[in-house]
Amino acid sequence: MFRDLVKNTRSYRRFVEAHPVPIATLHELIGCARLAASGNNRQPLKYMLSAERGRNATIFARLRWAASLKTWAGPQPGERPAAYIIVLGDKEVSQSFGCDHGIASQTIMLAASSLGLGGCMLGAVDREGLRADLSIAERYEILLVLAIGKPAETVVIDDAAPGSDVTYWRDAHDVHHVPKRTVAELIVG
Repeated sequence: MFRDLVKNTRSYRRFVEAHPVPIATLHELIGCARLAASGNNRQPLKYMLSAERGRNATIFARLRWAASLKTWAGPQPGERPAAYIIVLGDKEVSQSFGCDHGIASQTIMLAASSLGLGGCMLGAVDREGLRADLSIAERYEILLVLAIGKPAETVVIDDAAPGSDVTYWRDAHDVHHVPKRTVAELIVG
């Protein structure tokens, strides 16, 4: 059921780093994203892929993980993603990317989940450092970095009481909790 796929498509921040994600799998994920909606069907997104340990380390160094977990520095060696997809906006196609990168990225995450993988969309990126490290041309705006791999943590959804804090957190057993507002709280009118 589609609802189960959505429910299981969480933001994972710890992975089985030794579990490879073949470049062919990343191509398959981009194949799904290319079918997604695009404003005015401009299709301005491009993707830079990485499934190689050295290049992954270069990308990892330019990311900031889980701002709400103040005492956690991010994934340690052995629990870092096995692959990345850098989502780029091609300014020669369009100067505005609207919500295209959100639509495409969620499509990629759903497709990854359907393959038994997990991921995390990262917007906290040292964009200029990443641009320099990977020689990303100025024509491309770095929109998001998607971390992809085999999840190595448990993430659960908790129903949040109306008006309560919805900041994610980890319990004493290192289970990651994601409070979600109820449907009744979301519907207005």
